[in-house]
Amino acid sequence: MEITSKSTIGEIVANDFRTAAVFSKYSIDFCCKGHRTIAEVCKKRDITENILMQQLQIAKESPANQSFDYKSWPVDLLTDYIEKTHHRYVEEKTPVLLQFLNKVCRVHGEIHPELHEINTIFNASASDLAAHMKKEETELFPFIREMKKAKDKGLSFQTPVFGSIENQVLLMKEDHLGEGQRFKKIAALTNDYTPPAGACNTYKVTFSMLQEFESNLYKHIHMENNILFPKAIKLEKNFKRVF
Repeated sequence: MEITSKSTIGEIVANDFRTAAVFSKYSIDFCCKGHRTIAEVCKKRDITENILMQQLQIAKESPANQSFDYKSWPVDLLTDYIEKTHHRYVEEKTPVLLQFLNKVCRVHGEIHPELHEINTIFNASASDLAAHMKKEETELFPFIREMKKAKDKGLSFQTPVFGSIENQVLLMKEDHLGEGQRFKKIAALTNDYTPPAGACNTYKVTFSMLQEFESNLYKHIHMENNILFPKAIKLEKNFKRVF
């Protein structure tokens, strides 16, 4: 769907739910007032049409749809990619999803009490993922990069404070397993992200965003568990450590 100044807000979100985050950023109601056009909302909120349409187009273009041979990448490139793609995704989408979940709980929670449980699970996931990613970004990933640099220069390396990559990877994998179990529970509670009959746009968008979040998270975990971590462990075993 090509977005023009005559496109309606509701039509745009119905075609691609990722655009909802852009409208939410500008506090544009795409649910109850979805009949308004881009031209109308931009005029009312003093927003430049071209800027809004560019942001909507960016939201529609997901880098996750690109296909790369990740297994051929060196470990330092993998850590950079995971941080800039998957970690950043979690950081950007989490506050939007929390906002949407709070809203649907407030409006529909009495009739659909499972929404409150979903909200509780996602809040716990958001908190734990933030701590998990911080540990990777401040401890594990910097060491992997330093180890790769030492290999390229023919140097030895200092043993990390966490003992070995293999020990740290076991902890990371435990975290991953916990998140996988959480999202299996969310999928069950949402009937595989299927909104109830007659659900409003906000309800539908929230479930779609949760489903996309799960998909991105599983790709994130796959890249670490099955590509990055085995490469890093193998690299570590090829070195003589400095004690």
